[in-house]
Amino acid sequence: MVSRYVPHPALLSPFHIPKYNVYAKPDALEAATSTLSLDAQKRAQKDAQKKAAKAEAAEQKQLATLASSKVYVKRIERNKRKYVTAVSGLEAFGLDLKKVAKDFGKKFATGSSVTKLPNGGEEIVVQGDVSDEIEEFLTDTYKQIPEDNIELIEDKKKKSAGHG
Repeated sequence: MVSRYVPHPALLSPFHIPKYNVYAKPDALEAATSTLSLDAQKRAQKDAQKKAAKAEAAEQKQLATLASSKVYVKRIERNKRKYVTAVSGLEAFGLDLKKVAKDFGKKFATGSSVTKLPNGGEEIVVQGDVSDEIEEFLTDTYKQIPEDNIELIEDKKKKSAGHG
């Protein structure tokens, strides 16, 4: 408790006496602090309820985003018969992309790396056409990804109009 200087009532001018009776009298001060502590307790209880409701809402929101998040497995043609497979959307499930890329490289015996996307996200690029195997590997290895949330996309490289 902070101590503060309170002048003796005999030293106060007639102008200050009503204020002294409200704020500085020992019994008035005690009454104010006792109600304050009750108010503080009520406020703390309300704050705790609000925080619990906020945490529950955040958890529900996270579950909803996980349910709506998709993992896209894209097969991209590099040259005539050369392909790379790009996997994006894994970060929504809390996976470490570097670790997953290393697992892909070991499983499929190919080069695998994490690359940054122009929109700010990251994707894993695996050399070779392993899109079907990646889908199976993801569902078997990482149980937090539902099988329904994995989408296969085939992407053809645009042919230049100059050849004809």
